[in-house]
Amino acid sequence: MLAYIARRLGYILIMLVLVSFVSFLIIELPPGDYLTQKLQELQARGDRSAEMRIAEYRARYGLDKPLLERYWIWSTHFIKGDFGDSFEFERPVTEIIGQRAGMSAILAISTITLTWLLAIPIGVYSATHQYSIGDQITTIVTFIGLGMPGFLLALIVLFFAMTVLGQEVGGLFSREFQDAPWSFAKVVDLLKHLWIPAFIGAVTGTASLIRIMRGNLLDTLGQPFVEAARARGLKERTVIWKHAVRVAINPLIVILGSEALPQIIAGNALVATVLNLPTLGPVYVRALQVQDMYLAGTVLVFIVGMTMIGNLLADLTLAALDPRIRLE
Repeated sequence: MLAYIARRLGYILIMLVLVSFVSFLIIELPPGDYLTQKLQELQARGDRSAEMRIAEYRARYGLDKPLLERYWIWSTHFIKGDFGDSFEFERPVTEIIGQRAGMSAILAISTITLTWLLAIPIGVYSATHQYSIGDQITTIVTFIGLGMPGFLLALIVLFFAMTVLGQEVGGLFSREFQDAPWSFAKVVDLLKHLWIPAFIGAVTGTASLIRIMRGNLLDTLGQPFVEAARARGLKERTVIWKHAVRVAINPLIVILGSEALPQIIAGNALVATVLNLPTLGPVYVRALQVQDMYLAGTVLVFIVGMTMIGNLLADLTLAALDPRIRLE
């Protein structure tokens, strides 16, 4: 097992190096760079010293050096925990990520928890009551959830809250708590706003997990080991939850490993943009748009790293839960 983990960690390291280089290269593909756009903005305002200031910035950030040299400088500093500076915010990338990673993690954990608490029981009910009225209603609702994009649902919620309820639901805090220090009142205000993006994020995720859980459980209930458990006189609830669900849940664990950790970093960027959430998703999208290479490249490396670590944890979890995988 230790050799397997060490081998997988080696693969992760190699993949991170390749992804960091390719992402650095792709961000550089469009003509110009962030400072080129900055120069155009300053010139449009009539700033005559714009070219001199941009030249100073270009030398300061090393943009006058070749691509490979810039990548080498960034990657060597990256290993030491220095991710460079953001061109747009003119602040260290570490500081920007640190400010928003906490909110991203809270929102992601809330969304994932709500998704699983809804998806597994509903999926099990739908499979054990196949073709019943409850199963038909669940099927209709899940198809609607699968077909509705998260950002569209966020827009509908915003419109309904503004026109019908007369309330603003954007953001994670009320105006008086946005810049206030942490306190019990601020935590309560966060909880009042947190359920809205968590619910929106859980709708589409729950719909897909319900369909997967239902299909896998239907297949599992027809397996010989389930019939053997019933023949031993076990209660139907024990047969379903202790034997069948334990096997049918395997694909959901894989999905959790590949989506949960990356979601903590980036989350649903479109939903976060619509709801004006202080998470990393909108910052990442903005960094890609303006070619803020150090910020965008750092977030992308973290997303890939979290994805691969999540896959490793999912594989280890599957091996612990399923004896067939462990033996193989």
